[in-house]
Amino acid sequence: MSKAKFGFEVVRDDKRTAHDIFTDEKKVQHKFPCNITLPTRGSSKSAGYDFYVPKDLQILPGQKAMFFTDVKAFMPEGYVLLIFIRSSMGIKHGLMLSNNVGVIDCDYYSNPDNDGNIAMSIINTSGVAVNLKAGDRVAQGIFVPFGVVDNDTTSEERTSGIGSTGK
Repeated sequence: MSKAKFGFEVVRDDKRTAHDIFTDEKKVQHKFPCNITLPTRGSSKSAGYDFYVPKDLQILPGQKAMFFTDVKAFMPEGYVLLIFIRSSMGIKHGLMLSNNVGVIDCDYYSNPDNDGNIAMSIINTSGVAVNLKAGDRVAQGIFVPFGVVDNDTTSEERTSGIGSTGK
């Protein structure tokens, strides 16, 4: 049996958008280079791969901010990458993912819309502004196998990026 292939890559240059920040109020474009760091584990026993903030970011109380990591993930069929906020970000700073858990399917990799660029949409539930620095670990991704029911008849193919299936 061959070993499954899992990993992370930087998205193509023409699909990099980590310099943009989308908040409830506006889109902010930064013209400076961002720190693109591929996810890493904090220890040899960690299940999660830490995702890093690519640029300095302030999230005001009650505000939602979305940014792209400029990172994509590859995995074999039958696996999904689940993304959660890091415990320290939730417990100490009141941050949470706006969709609670990110689900990155294997066919999201290299899709035509954004080359598989993984986005984070984070809400600040605390009463104070949270300042994240480029390189801070904000979320973690865990590769998980999943099952499909015996009578599954889905034949749809992914045609683009975020929210593109089941339209």
